[in-house]
Amino acid sequence: MKLWDKGFSTDKKIDLFTVGNDRVLDLILAKYDVMGNLAHAQMLHKIGLLSADELTAIKAELEAITIKINDGTFTIESNFEDVHSKIEFLLTEKLGDTGKKIHTARSRNDQVLVDIHLFVKDALKEIMDETDGLFDLLITLANRYQAVLLPGYTHLQIAMPSSFGLWFSAYAETLIDDLYFVKAAFKMADQNPLGSAAGYGSSFPIDRDFTTKALNFSTLKYNSVAAQMSRGKLEKGVAFALSAVASTLSKMSMDICLYMNQNFAFISFPDELTTGSSIMPHKKNPDVFELIRAKCNKLQALPYEFTLITNNLPSGYHRDLQLLKEGLIPAFSTLKSCLEMLSYSLKNIKVNTAILEDEKYNNLFSVETVNKLVQSGVPFRDAYKMVGKEVAKGQFKPDKTVCHTHIGSIGNLCLQAIVEKKNKA
Repeated sequence: MKLWDKGFSTDKKIDLFTVGNDRVLDLILAKYDVMGNLAHAQMLHKIGLLSADELTAIKAELEAITIKINDGTFTIESNFEDVHSKIEFLLTEKLGDTGKKIHTARSRNDQVLVDIHLFVKDALKEIMDETDGLFDLLITLANRYQAVLLPGYTHLQIAMPSSFGLWFSAYAETLIDDLYFVKAAFKMADQNPLGSAAGYGSSFPIDRDFTTKALNFSTLKYNSVAAQMSRGKLEKGVAFALSAVASTLSKMSMDICLYMNQNFAFISFPDELTTGSSIMPHKKNPDVFELIRAKCNKLQALPYEFTLITNNLPSGYHRDLQLLKEGLIPAFSTLKSCLEMLSYSLKNIKVNTAILEDEKYNNLFSVETVNKLVQSGVPFRDAYKMVGKEVAKGQFKPDKTVCHTHIGSIGNLCLQAIVEKKNKA
């Protein structure tokens, strides 16, 4: 069954090409399609296009469909183009003419828009929750290891003293920036497009305020053309939000891969969180973090994929937009799994508390020595040259006491301020 069926058959090759894997993806959207159908039916009753008995019957059948969706028995067979046609078929099969009335005053265009908006809202909430959990863990680790020093690098060269407290809380605060993107994407999704029909509204006196409240949207997309144009714009906005979180996870995973390396040996993990080699018995490979890095780098390509699909489309609906689902829906599960795995792994991290005892890190304290000379009255450039000569001759003897007090430094991590900043986000 196709919602646009006019009584003649479609070539099977054309059908396979145009439908693609929509049936599989639509199983994820099915519960949202039921929600949209219910709100639409209630609105049709409110404006007198469905009787009370008809509404009651439709609600009962939609509840039955919801049970099948929840227990995993709902299917979209190959003779149905998508979730919309399957649900309308089930309503018509059970209710006859009453079921045929459900598509009054709407189009498949605003149906899929509603489904995607509702799905995105729920999926973004899950990403926010997982990000929030990772943030809390990073703050806990920063607090626990704030006094443990760690080499800081610029250009991958030994630079200045850092600390595990500074490292963990750096990623925590960076996640706040990512949450700003996620919140913006949520705001884009939290606009009701239902009632825009095929993009040009309807001659029926529909009540769009009613469906906005029924579907728990904070506002609606007022202009029907603007509502249709949100397809693609929403997905791209969401993709940027997901890629923002992904970029943070990717960078931290890269740090972890470096820090686990035997030449660094800053951190380690239990054997069960690493993998071995088929021929080298000593190997403990950071496969989990390499895969997080790769999956998150792949997610960062998504905004550009969506841009290339949509950037030369005029207003109105185009079938190109169907391809957005193929990237959008799996992206959420990918990012969620990366967030879960990073949190799970970091709970088991083992920190090396004696890293800077190794003499190769002595030069890490050269800036500290320069600063102490300046504080004693030596001009900065003279102090810089004095210490530089000692380093060049191999005569530099570091004082490994570090006293940083300004906001955001090793000795003043401002963890509570970062937590408060996140709570406001």
